[in-house]
Amino acid sequence: MIRSDALALVHEYTQSSSLVKHMLAVEAAMRAYARKLGEDEERWGVVGLLHDFDYERWPNPPDHPLKGSEILGQRGYPEDVIYAIKSHADYLPDCPRVHRIDKALYACDELAGLITAAALVRPNGITDLTAASVKKKMKSKGFARTVRREDIERGAADFGVDLTEHIQFVIDAMKPLAAELGLLHGEGGGAEG
Repeated sequence: MIRSDALALVHEYTQSSSLVKHMLAVEAAMRAYARKLGEDEERWGVVGLLHDFDYERWPNPPDHPLKGSEILGQRGYPEDVIYAIKSHADYLPDCPRVHRIDKALYACDELAGLITAAALVRPNGITDLTAASVKKKMKSKGFARTVRREDIERGAADFGVDLTEHIQFVIDAMKPLAAELGLLHGEGGGAEG
């Protein structure tokens, strides 16, 4: 597995820059957790990078992630990578999250979206974003409506990490990519969180 091949696959199937940025954010979080836990950083990073590559073409369950899984299989990706990607979909009963990589992906996916949304409404973007600010935004039902809060909470619990520490860890993992992710300066008018 080579990251450049995975990134090419992302760009082949995804036109939306926000979706590409989401996959890059999840990749950063997955790589950071792999380093922390002594896991294979490349494998974990590729799982984060590819988890939604098929979403734009096949957004409806179970096509996403099953269509992408077929493509990954045809391209020779390892079964555990394909399984981890399939396991981030709650609606696939034959793919429970059993491995640490599966649980990490689920724990980072929705959270990366919420962190991105929170950073976009801050004057300094992600640079001074804290877990406390993100948790405050989590409580606001109208903020980032499509982000499932219960998935964030369940993901952290299943992964065995404290929610506040998990949020801060993912923020810190995304910060080095702030420019690439468009999170250096908020674009939403500076509402403090």
